[in-house]
Amino acid sequence: MATSGAEKKLPAGICGILLGSLGVHKFILGYTKEGLIMLALTLLTCGFAAPVVGIIGLVEGIIYLTKSDEEFVQTYIENQKGWF
Repeated sequence: MATSGAEKKLPAGICGILLGSLGVHKFILGYTKEGLIMLALTLLTCGFAAPVVGIIGLVEGIIYLTKSDEEFVQTYIENQKGWF
């Protein structure tokens, strides 16, 4: 049986890797403020900040996918760690 919250690990990781500059992975985890910051940075700079924000999303997506389910839930669901 998957730990509550562990079902968000795969979608958040994949979206972090593929759509990191839009902050979709943050919205999946319920981090609205962080997701809006990433989205606003990308949109308000007309995409100039997208590569930097995208790299942040890529790194976060990889971190999400490499953690065990228990570590992921403890860090991102229970402790609400918003960045990295």
